Amino acid sequence: MAWRVLRKKGTSASFFNAFLSTHSKDATHVIYGSFGQILDSDVLPRVAANASVLSNNLTIRSFHASRNMLAWRRKGENAPGLKAPRKEKHVRRETRTRAPVEAPYVAPRQKPSAKSFHDKTVEIFEGMTILELAKRTGASVGSLQEILKNVGEKVDSEFDPISDYVAELVAMEVGVNVRRLHSDEGAVLQPRAPVVTVMGHVDHGKTSLLDALRQTSVAAKEAGGITQHLGAFVVDMPSGASITFLDTPGHAAFSAMRARGAAVTDIVVLVVAADDGVMPQTLEAISHAKAANVPIVVAINKCDKPSADPQRVRIQLGSEGLPLEDLGGDVQVVEVSATSKIGLDKLEEALLLQAEMIDLKARIDGPAQAYVVEARLDKGRGPLATAIVKSGTLLCGQHIVVGAAWGRIRAIRDMVGRATESGRPAMPVEIEGLKSLPMAGDDVTVVGSEERARMLSAGRKKKLEKDRLHKASEMTIDIPDASEEVPKRVELPIIIKADVQGTVQAVTDAVRSMNNAQVFVNVIHVGVGPISESDIDLAEACGACIVGFNIRNPPTAITRAANQANIKICLHRVIYHLLEEIGTYIIDKAPGTFETKVAGEAEVLGIFELTGRSKSKGPDVKIAGCRVVDGRFVKSSTMRLLRSGEIVFEGSCASLKREKQDVEAVGKGNECGLVIQDCDDFQVGDIIQCLEQVNKKPKFVSTGGGAVRIEC
Repeated sequence: MAWRVLRKKGTSASFFNAFLSTHSKDATHVIYGSFGQILDSDVLPRVAANASVLSNNLTIRSFHASRNMLAWRRKGENAPGLKAPRKEKHVRRETRTRAPVEAPYVAPRQKPSAKSFHDKTVEIFEGMTILELAKRTGASVGSLQEILKNVGEKVDSEFDPISDYVAELVAMEVGVNVRRLHSDEGAVLQPRAPVVTVMGHVDHGKTSLLDALRQTSVAAKEAGGITQHLGAFVVDMPSGASITFLDTPGHAAFSAMRARGAAVTDIVVLVVAADDGVMPQTLEAISHAKAANVPIVVAINKCDKPSADPQRVRIQLGSEGLPLEDLGGDVQVVEVSATSKIGLDKLEEALLLQAEMIDLKARIDGPAQAYVVEARLDKGRGPLATAIVKSGTLLCGQHIVVGAAWGRIRAIRDMVGRATESGRPAMPVEIEGLKSLPMAGDDVTVVGSEERARMLSAGRKKKLEKDRLHKASEMTIDIPDASEEVPKRVELPIIIKADVQGTVQAVTDAVRSMNNAQVFVNVIHVGVGPISESDIDLAEACGACIVGFNIRNPPTAITRAANQANIKICLHRVIYHLLEEIGTYIIDKAPGTFETKVAGEAEVLGIFELTGRSKSKGPDVKIAGCRVVDGRFVKSSTMRLLRSGEIVFEGSCASLKREKQDVEAVGKGNECGLVIQDCDDFQVGDIIQCLEQVNKKPKFVSTGGGAVRIEC
């Protein structure tokens, strides 16, 4: 018999003596020593005595077993010198835990819902590390590195910096919202021109004041004499300084435009007419400026009018919480006149002083950060975006992502229309080269390549769709009580087309504000540009009305197709007229509510009774001889009998005669004979009222600032 003993750690020398004493002496034992040599059984005791040669554990493999070994295997006994572990009896544990009787109940900790994670917003910035992004998003570093690998970004360490748009891609994959933090730390800052937004109530002279500053006549060219677009331009002041002005509309429908102007501006010029005072849009402009945390300079316009009262305007502004300099505050007040060009130099001085106090500086080098104030669709040049550069330099040929739109900058033009190679801070530019039309208010992000631009745009589109579905899933539907009478409500689908993105949003918000209890205004499609054949097809399929604002008249073929399909098209260039026509159209479509109205009253002067009639003519009847004292009586109406102010009977009119002739109506001052169905309890002096059902339609209400609503 041969045994192979392999060296293991932890075997003592006594093991060999016990092992060899149990085997027959004629067996041959082959032992592997510490260096792999074969040891005979004669030298084994000497090897066993030297415990340092062998390790403390041995692995035994049997090549040929003796009879004793086979007998051990059959009996299942333990090998000599080895002890098998004892099998302990398995005790079944009670897996169910019971709380002590006296222990207070602790509610289980709820897991964070998908909604709370969906609403989480993290701040990202240029050059942040993966470790920092992992801490803010709550995801592991490994998962973020895997996402970076999938988007094609090579990152060796968790401490490597990544760009802000790559951080946004990763955050979108994780499922959180992002807010960009722009830092100019370490960059060279240079002085820049101030961005000034002119705000105020409609028809208070904002555009006229800007025309006086830049010596143009834009206000005269505006449709209806009011501003309906957000304009941006640079004015070279007489002192030699340059100021970028944003002109905002004053109509109530353009509230979103004013909010965008306040968000990108450095100084707000609040224009208030001296003869009109503080109005609703004046207060709204103050709220926008305070929300954006920008300083205000008040310009009291139209001071040359005989009815001007600048002191009253100061008192009104002070009562609204605006700390004017005249009242001990820090808000400068300048009295001006746009038509007479009075006080323009003082206004310029006030703006430059305010800009000097703010100490406006910006980074010139590096990728640009810009903000879209308006977007439109040009027939020959495609989607165009008007943007204000905040910092950095915007160059032709760069790949940009604007909201969910992306593209490569094909051309950059200033507000005069001249082509330029770059856009610098505080400079309004028009960007050409986008693949689709962005939304007004989007940020411009410069990315490194077309692949990155496509990827970021696709991620933002996916997120927008996810947010839309999430918002739709959260909408609750009120199920009315079966016992309550639910008023009938009709749906009015509308398609809105306008010249620029900002006016599309303004008209859409104004139209949706006309929703009421009887008509649901459903805006099924909005777009920039003229009315197309696809708009006609969509309107025909949905039974919609097409609203066009400040766009050219559609071609004859489209107009003919709309007439054949009986599609209503409303085209206007002034927001007042547009909202009035839409309001009238909504009122026409409203089902209205039926109310009971007293159409006339009559006094009973005498009672006549017809008796002994034949069966064919019916039973005996009582006729009330009346004189109509108010209104008119109609035979088809319901009659109400009053006695001493209390209702005695109410029923339909069976007969109405005047001078023995059946008539349908009797006017005021005339006498008539009246029979009420199933009523014979007449007395002289009773009052009979003629009741009729009147369909009450909603009412279109327009305020002085242009805000509209529908009152039911």
